[in-house]
Amino acid sequence: MRILHTMLRVGNLEKSIAFYTEVLGMKLLRQSENTEYKYTLAFVGYGDESSQAVLELTYNWGTDSYDLGNAFGHIALEVDNVYEACDKIRAKGGVISREPGPVKGGTTEIAFVRDPDNYAIELIQKKAHYTQL
Repeated sequence: MRILHTMLRVGNLEKSIAFYTEVLGMKLLRQSENTEYKYTLAFVGYGDESSQAVLELTYNWGTDSYDLGNAFGHIALEVDNVYEACDKIRAKGGVISREPGPVKGGTTEIAFVRDPDNYAIELIQKKAHYTQL
């Protein structure tokens, strides 16, 4: 088994695609419309769906915002340098909601960014290696 994708409902598909591709550097992998049920799907990611997990952005026609609730936490992305990543994201108009620095009670360098629908995206400084279970 492997994780295929995470779905996020978005209020403005074009803004969301622009954020994930232009600000976070993902690629638009595919997009489709369902006219009968009035929704559009866009899949974005850093690599091919056959080998990597991606994001499914779902736009339900006529819905421009959602109550995000308090159960969802965040999406985490590994970056080579969290400070440089934040500078690049800020320069492209992205919102840094937590400046880069060590996680509380630890040494891992993290930051948080908000997408156009206010979803939290954690940027985590790349480490030399991870221990697998």
